[in-house]
Amino acid sequence: MAKVDIELVKVILQRAELDARKIAQIIEDINFESKAKDDGEKKEPPCKKQFVMIVNDPYGKIKETGFEYSGWVVQIPEDEAPQTAIERLYKGVYDFNITPKGRRLPIKTVAEACEFGSAKVYKEHKVWVKTKEPVLLITTNGKVPREDKREEF
Repeated sequence: MAKVDIELVKVILQRAELDARKIAQIIEDINFESKAKDDGEKKEPPCKKQFVMIVNDPYGKIKETGFEYSGWVVQIPEDEAPQTAIERLYKGVYDFNITPKGRRLPIKTVAEACEFGSAKVYKEHKVWVKTKEPVLLITTNGKVPREDKREEF
């Protein structure tokens, strides 16, 4: 609906040659209704979120070397444990699979869940998928080499 300036409405009513008291009453009614509408539309503040990476470990050998790992970045509420991210994703997949589109093309893997899942359904479970395509995971020992002991890459 278009928003119209109150002063513009006042000018139009004066042009219609209405009584000044009637114009004042109409303007007062418009102000009251607009304030009531604004009070009714107050939204709750958005929740703070944390990033979590879900890593695909199809062989169960994440601690061994020589394998490339990929995963997806999701967000969950800041006050929730990171372990709940995968549970929330599974619940969203379950809800998606019972929709008509989900019955035609059900999601069977985490990769499909991140790529084809419905953001609307995931939002209900408070999980937001940030990367549709998997990203590679690189491991590190957490230390930066010092200047005198620089290693070649």
